[in-house]
Amino acid sequence: MTIPWSYLHSEQEFASFLKDARDRMGQAIEDDEMAYTAVEGVLQVFRRRLTPPQVIAFGNILPSTLRAMLVYNWRVDAMPLPFGTRSEMIREAQSVRKEHNITPLNVIDATAYALWRHCNHRDLSQVLANIGPEAVTFWEVRGVPPSEIAQRNI
Repeated sequence: MTIPWSYLHSEQEFASFLKDARDRMGQAIEDDEMAYTAVEGVLQVFRRRLTPPQVIAFGNILPSTLRAMLVYNWRVDAMPLPFGTRSEMIREAQSVRKEHNITPLNVIDATAYALWRHCNHRDLSQVLANIGPEAVTFWEVRGVPPSEIAQRNI
């Protein structure tokens, strides 16, 4: 069996993902470290609302480094939280590493934008639909033409 593309090119793939997220977040995010913290916060917020099988299903469609971020320091025995308002979940994402976090208010939208550009749309749509409408809404990219979020080939 061949080594999956995502494993062979994980560094390049992740750098491209972070650039897309960082560019979408705007000037407040100056480097990859800031973008990483912001994306990490969004992944944690989403993960906290899922059951373990849902986390695994979602992780299976992510690029390899994002998959690792999704499960890093995960408490699999934690009870899933309800989805909150967009504002509440943004504040929650901003609470990751508070002393080093300048995550902007568009953090979920910017991360969703990058996610769609780096995932297979059919697989992502299916897993989100299986999780439920709140998951679909969480990762929805509003006001962006579909051509702009077409999956990229690195």
